[in-house]
Amino acid sequence: MTVDLTTRLAGVEFPNPVFTASGCAAAGQELSAFFDVASLGGVVTKSIMMAPRSGRATPRMAETPSGMVNSIGLQGPGIEAFLERDLAWLAASGARAVVSIAGGSVDEYTQLAQKLRGRPGIAMVEVNISCPNVEDRGQVFACDPSAASNVVDAVRRNTSTGVPVFAKLSPDVTDITEIARACVDAGADGLSVINTLLGMVIDTTTMRPVLGGVTGGLSGPAIRPVAVRCVWQVHAALPDVPILGMGGIRSGLDALEFLLAGASAVSVGTSVFGDPSAPVRVLRELEQALADRGIDRLADVVGLAHRPPDTYVPEDPDPVGDELVPASTEETA
Repeated sequence: MTVDLTTRLAGVEFPNPVFTASGCAAAGQELSAFFDVASLGGVVTKSIMMAPRSGRATPRMAETPSGMVNSIGLQGPGIEAFLERDLAWLAASGARAVVSIAGGSVDEYTQLAQKLRGRPGIAMVEVNISCPNVEDRGQVFACDPSAASNVVDAVRRNTSTGVPVFAKLSPDVTDITEIARACVDAGADGLSVINTLLGMVIDTTTMRPVLGGVTGGLSGPAIRPVAVRCVWQVHAALPDVPILGMGGIRSGLDALEFLLAGASAVSVGTSVFGDPSAPVRVLRELEQALADRGIDRLADVVGLAHRPPDTYVPEDPDPVGDELVPASTEETA
């Protein structure tokens, strides 16, 4: 069976729904040694800031059960070097670039959006709002509806028409739908769900924190149930808003779970550390999973888990139970 894998995110069509995840493969050049990056739906770059940044002290990564905690500190070359080297390479490679941006103030996000405006090869802009707001005692933008709204509004007003702006949400909030609504009301065309969870590892030999930055972002399969829950909640609250889902995806069935919860596309991140070809493998497995289920259009499964089943009749009712609920609502004699 031939499966139509095309998907649309805020009016932009992508050939398939599998993207890389920000921070796990820089701007894609490292992965190009293993597969053609243009074969993916999109390449999400590491979050870029205005100035070059050396990042946090080492150690920066620690393995955890079914995942890892990282405290990289948004190390990067700065926007000018990114435009000259990385974005130019992505455009030459035919990849659809999703540029992730991060800043410490609304003004910095504004400047980044202005620098990207009109640049060729940019399919989307992803706004990483999981950064401390230096103007508000370090409050993380993604944890405050007003702060998140201000950033998204500034980026949307300074981004080229026709280039979708997606806000990347943090799960470390009481109600993720509140932040989602604030971002959409401010002009976000879609939402990236989710960023890492805040975590920590302590070395029981040295009896000190493992990471140089003490705390870090937990990612990998351990967070997938949380990510699926967040995608489900956001889609239920905002069913017309496209979602790029992520968090612990390492197989085609994992990707399918996100699509069923309401994502229109997915990002594969932590898996590439152990398997650099993970994104294309996940894409193959997803296509096979859809074909095995007789589904010929990926779009047909987006949010499918939210729809009530036509009828549910257990194939093998439990014979031990005192009574069985009949399939029909009519009384039986």
